[in-house]
Amino acid sequence: MAEFDYDLFVIGAGSGGVRAARISASLGAKVAVAEERFMGGTCVNVGCVPKKLFVYGSHYPREFEDARGFGWEVPGPAKFNWQTLLENKNREIERLNGIYRNLLESNQVTIYDSRATVIDAHTLRVGDRKIRARNVLVATGSRALRPHFPGAEHTITSLEAFYLQELPKRAVIIGGGYIAVEFAGIFNGLGVHTTLAYRGDCILRGFDDDIRTHVAEEMQKSGIHILFETDFESIEKRDDGVLIVRTSHGEEFETDLVFSAIGREPNTEGLGLEEAGVHLDARGGITVDDHFRTNVESIFAVGDVINRYQLTPVALAEGMAVARTLFAGGEAQTVNYDHIATAVFCEPNIGTVGLTEAAARKQSDHVQIFRSTFRPMKNTLSGNESRTIMKLVVDEQTDRVLGVHMAGPDAGEIIQGLAVALKAGATKSVFDATIGIHPTAAEEFVTMRTPVTQA
Repeated sequence: MAEFDYDLFVIGAGSGGVRAARISASLGAKVAVAEERFMGGTCVNVGCVPKKLFVYGSHYPREFEDARGFGWEVPGPAKFNWQTLLENKNREIERLNGIYRNLLESNQVTIYDSRATVIDAHTLRVGDRKIRARNVLVATGSRALRPHFPGAEHTITSLEAFYLQELPKRAVIIGGGYIAVEFAGIFNGLGVHTTLAYRGDCILRGFDDDIRTHVAEEMQKSGIHILFETDFESIEKRDDGVLIVRTSHGEEFETDLVFSAIGREPNTEGLGLEEAGVHLDARGGITVDDHFRTNVESIFAVGDVINRYQLTPVALAEGMAVARTLFAGGEAQTVNYDHIATAVFCEPNIGTVGLTEAAARKQSDHVQIFRSTFRPMKNTLSGNESRTIMKLVVDEQTDRVLGVHMAGPDAGEIIQGLAVALKAGATKSVFDATIGIHPTAAEEFVTMRTPVTQA
């Protein structure tokens, strides 16, 4: 009998795991994947994809209102049906689940719809059987953190938010990261009286400060109530289902739903990793080298579970690197994390790539900032008062553009193209020499000529 059942066994059929599995199989490896919940992982099922569908849905009330300025008569108040959105979202997710399964099956990857745990460097328990694998890849993602205060059991997380049977009339969201601000925009757009409570002095820690401030102001203008420097002391549930929230400032108010979006942690609990000798960091993330190999030579890990960048495209790149390292016959592969573009689908949308102004100033005393804030052309007829901000961070000595940041409509679409420019090392002179597309908001990035501040 062969020493191993598989050349690679992948635990977790999310973005990184599926990419590694199917590429490895295409390179001639015998591969299996175990997934105990749903194909596609967090992104497809309770993350990026359904979130974006909800975001689209939440935009329509404003679009109906904006249409009046362009001559469209929208008869009567628009009526929203949460169940229709929920059912259509679920149908689309089921379709994507099938696509992920087909990607694996069409590449002759064996699928185990079961939990898998690690016994030792080459042995796994999958359901009620033991399996031997030459290499093991852990791609189990992350999970939402739960708060720890009296009554925290009455909160929900993003896991439950995608399957709410009823849309609440009032909602409180705890947190200030991308999940918190995105759902604040979703609920607010769908007509929910929305409060965002954050323990810091401004939302979206880690993003450029001008973007953070702008988005917070625009969110409040849209009707979202933001409580800064606020912690929750307790939640009490009344017999009628209403939740009584008490804050660190002694405030007390009623709501119908409390959504905890305080962060995520690597999903490593109960996998047998520590017993197998795999090193975990203080937050439970798997420690890996530049080639995603753990201290146990045959065990690899990618995606959220290694606690680097919680982004689907990063997990895809890491999964590809593992597959090529193990089975392409060349040098061990790694991933370049420089200039990773990202978007936050709050209202307004954020798109960003490269260094923030604060990070750039830590590296150099010679930083130029180019910034433009304006009312988008569409809003001049609609009467919509929301504004867009665009920003370039430039190294004055080399003229290289270090960072590009935007908050406004289609920010993610615009920044994706500019990420290519930053990856290629574009200078401000290149931006200036580029002829813009008129009339678009994006052309503002190639017409900003005067720095607003200079070190």
